[in-house]
Amino acid sequence: MTEESIHDRIARRVRDLRAARGMSLEALATQCGVSRSMLSLIERGESSPTAVVLEKLSGGLGVPLASLFDSPEPAPGPVSRFADQVSWRDPHSGYVRRNVSPSGTSHPAHIVDVTFPPHARVTYESGPRPSVVHQYVWMLEGTMEVTHGDDVYTLHAGDCLAMGLDRPNSFHNPADTPARYAVVLSSDR
Repeated sequence: MTEESIHDRIARRVRDLRAARGMSLEALATQCGVSRSMLSLIERGESSPTAVVLEKLSGGLGVPLASLFDSPEPAPGPVSRFADQVSWRDPHSGYVRRNVSPSGTSHPAHIVDVTFPPHARVTYESGPRPSVVHQYVWMLEGTMEVTHGDDVYTLHAGDCLAMGLDRPNSFHNPADTPARYAVVLSSDR
C-alpha cells in the first residue's frame, strides 16, 4: 500500500468512526486533545499524523489504534495475506507498524508487527478509555525499553509484557540495531 493510500484509509476511518458516534469535529477535538484544524487535515488525507496523534484520536474515538488502519471493507475471509497487510511509518520516529489481523472482523483482538529503529522513542499519553484495552508486547528481535506509568521494563527477544492502555507509556530502542516485536491488542468491549 502506498504512503498516499494509507493516509486516505486513515482519513476515511476517522471520518466514518466520528460520524458513527455522531461527533462533530469540535467534539472530537475536545475529546482527544487534537486541534480541530489538525483533525480536518487528517480527515482530508492531507496530513501525515504521528503515532502520538493517532493514539490520541483512537482514544477519543474509543477504539484501538490498530483499528484506524482497517479497510472500509471487511476482509474477504479469515486469512490476512501478507501482501494485503497494511504498513505505516511514523513520520516522527520512523517506526513501521504492519497490521497482521484480518481487517474489519468482529474479533476483539488486533495483531500488529512493529519494527523500531535504533535509538528511536515514542511516548503515548494514554489515559482511561471507555473500555479496557489490554496490550501484549512480544519481543521477536532486539531490545526495547517499555515504560508503563512509573514502571520501566527492558525486554529482549522472547520476552512478553502484558499491560493495559490506562496510563502513559513509552517505547524506546536503546540499541544500535532495529528491534522487532508483535503487539496484541484486545478489548473488553
